[in-house]
Amino acid sequence: MPKRPPLSDMRIILATWFGAGYAPFAPGTFGSLFALPIGWAFANQGGMAGLALATIGISAIGVWAADAYMAQAGEHDPGPVVIDEVAGQWLTLLPMAAAMTWQAALIGFVLFRLFDIWKPWPISWADANIPGGLGVMVDDIMAGLLGAACLYGLMIGAPRLLGIG
Repeated sequence: MPKRPPLSDMRIILATWFGAGYAPFAPGTFGSLFALPIGWAFANQGGMAGLALATIGISAIGVWAADAYMAQAGEHDPGPVVIDEVAGQWLTLLPMAAAMTWQAALIGFVLFRLFDIWKPWPISWADANIPGGLGVMVDDIMAGLLGAACLYGLMIGAPRLLGIG
């Protein structure tokens, strides 16, 4: 059983997204799910710019926090590190930031989880080849970009599906 650093270090708290990464199953899904209300709040209060800045900030913090978790746990890309899911989930929601609906949040959640789990190329390449906290973050950021592209496509092609048409 890998070592689980305690939630007494702010870097570990952030890496596990306030403990969501310690869920007994599907920690990445829990991390993405727990990212939604905060991402929605950033979008609601700051629009696209607010959510974009929050995503950039959490991505930078994520590299630092993931490195700290990995150093304490002694393993690469451990499951409890879910701050990468937060960044990817927020990035997926970015096209809808100005007009967030529950439908868009749900579809964005599903799209991000699909790409994060499936890891099509080049996400799989990044996951396997970029080391450290940066590597932990980059594959989820790439999954978030694919999710955002799909959400944007739905915005243009099927806005009623997202509750905006």
